[in-house]
Amino acid sequence: MTEPSAKSPQQPPAPKPAVIWHRVPETKWPSAEEARASRWFSPVQLGPVAARTRTWVPAMVPWRASDDGLVTQNVLDWYGRFADGRPGVLVVEATGIRDVPSGPLLRIGHERFLPGLRALADTVHQRSEGQTLVFLQILDFLSIRRRPEPSKFFARFLELRDAHRQFAAQHAGRALSDQEARDTLAAMPRPLLEQALSPRELRDLDFGQREEVNDEHLQHIRDLPRTLPSLFADAARRAKEAGFDGVELHYAHAYTMASFLSRTNVRTDGYGGSIAGRQRLPLEVFAAVRNAVGKDFCVGVRFLGDEAIAGGSAIEDSTQHAMAFARAGFDYVSISKGGKFDDAKQPNVGDAAYPYTGPSGHECMPTVRSDARGPFSRNVHLSRDIKTAVHAAGFSTPVVTAGGIASFEQAEAILANGDADIVAAARQSLADPDWFRKVELGRGTEVRRCKFTNYCEGLDQKHKEVTCQLWDRDFTDEDSASVPRSNDGKRRLLAPKWRAD
Repeated sequence: MTEPSAKSPQQPPAPKPAVIWHRVPETKWPSAEEARASRWFSPVQLGPVAARTRTWVPAMVPWRASDDGLVTQNVLDWYGRFADGRPGVLVVEATGIRDVPSGPLLRIGHERFLPGLRALADTVHQRSEGQTLVFLQILDFLSIRRRPEPSKFFARFLELRDAHRQFAAQHAGRALSDQEARDTLAAMPRPLLEQALSPRELRDLDFGQREEVNDEHLQHIRDLPRTLPSLFADAARRAKEAGFDGVELHYAHAYTMASFLSRTNVRTDGYGGSIAGRQRLPLEVFAAVRNAVGKDFCVGVRFLGDEAIAGGSAIEDSTQHAMAFARAGFDYVSISKGGKFDDAKQPNVGDAAYPYTGPSGHECMPTVRSDARGPFSRNVHLSRDIKTAVHAAGFSTPVVTAGGIASFEQAEAILANGDADIVAAARQSLADPDWFRKVELGRGTEVRRCKFTNYCEGLDQKHKEVTCQLWDRDFTDEDSASVPRSNDGKRRLLAPKWRAD
C-alpha cells in the first residue's frame, strides 16, 4: 500500500458517529442452584491464593481518605460495604507509593500508613466473613498543575527562552527586559502566541503543566528507572505486612507506568522506543516487588488493552505486554482501556485536566450515551485477544475483563465464550454492593441496577466523595438517619443496607 502523494487532495474528516441512547438491557436472573453451578460463582486460582468466585470489584477512588492520605472511618465503611456483598476479589483504590502530598487519596509511602491500612484489610475480611480476597492497587503518578490564569502562566510558569525574547522584541520594535518580554507575550493575541510558543508551552498554557516520562531533561524524570522499583517494592512489602492478600500494580490509564508502556514513550536511555524498551521498567518493577514479597503473596497488574489515543498503544502492543507479564510470573492480568490525558477536554482555569473527559475516557467508562456499539461488554474483545495470545504462548495466567458489565447473563456468557477468566464490575457494584450476594442466593430480581450515566464519574472529576444517585431514592431503611453524609450534606455516603433473611 503506497502513501498518498503530497499533491493528493486532502480527505474530509470522517463524520462523527451518531450518539445513541442505549437502555440497560432486561435480563434473566438465575436461581440459587443455577448460580451455584455457574462459571462466575466458581473458584479461580490467582497464583498463591484462591478466590472463592470469579466476581471482582475493581479499584475505584472514592475520595474518602484524609488530606494526609490516611485511612478514615469513611474509608473503612466504604470498603466494608462492598465486602458485605461477598465478591471473590475486592481491589482497593489506587494508593500512592510516594510519601508526598496528594490530597484525600490513600498512600502507602511510609510506615505510619500501616495501622490504617491494616484496619482496612481486617474490615474487608471480617465483613465478608473471610469470603473476599482484598488486594491493594499501588501506583505512581507524575506532577500535574491546574490550568493557570494566562497572566500567571507568563509571569511565573513560562521558562523564558531567547526565542521568546526575540519574538517579543520584534513585536515591540525595541529591546525588552525579561519582565517586559513576559508582559508583551501575555498581551499577544492567540495567533501570535501560536507562533511564539512551542506546542508543549501552548499545552501548558491551555491545560496546565504536566510532567511526562519523556522529560529526560529533568533529573527526577531521568532517574525514574532507578527510583521506582524500590518504591513499588517497599509499598508491596507494607501491603503484605498490613494483611492484604495481594497487590495490583497500576500500569494503566494516565499514570507513570502506563506511560512507560505506551508507544508515546520515546525515551532514549533504553527505557523507551522499542517494545522491549517500553517493557523494561515495568518488568524491573515487578521483579523488585516479587523479591520483596516472595511467591506466597499475589501480585497482579492492571494495564491497557488499548490506549484509544492517536499514536498510542493498541491491542498489538498489549498482547505483547501480556505475554511478557505472564512470562515474568504475574499472578493475573486485568485489562482496561483508554483514560488518557492526551485527549482530555480543556479544564476550566483553576482546575486540573481530568483523563476521563475525552474519547479515551469514554472508552474506559462507556455510558448509555454512546455509539452504535453501546457500552455493555464494550471492551471484552481486548481481554479475549489477550487471553488467546497468553494461552498460545503456553501460559495460563488468569485474565480479568471489565467495562459495562450489567448482569449475571452478561458475565456468564463472557466466561462461557472463553473471553476472560474473571469478570469485574465497578459501577454496577457501586450501585448495589450486595448484587453478587443477591445473585448467588437466587434473589437477582432485588438487584438495584446501575443506569450507566456516570453520575459517579462526574463526582470523581470534581474530587467530591463518590456516591451513586440511586442511593438517595426514597430509601427508608432504619439506619437512614445515622448514615454519614457528603461534605455538602446532600448525599448518602453509603448504599442502603440489604438483609438476606
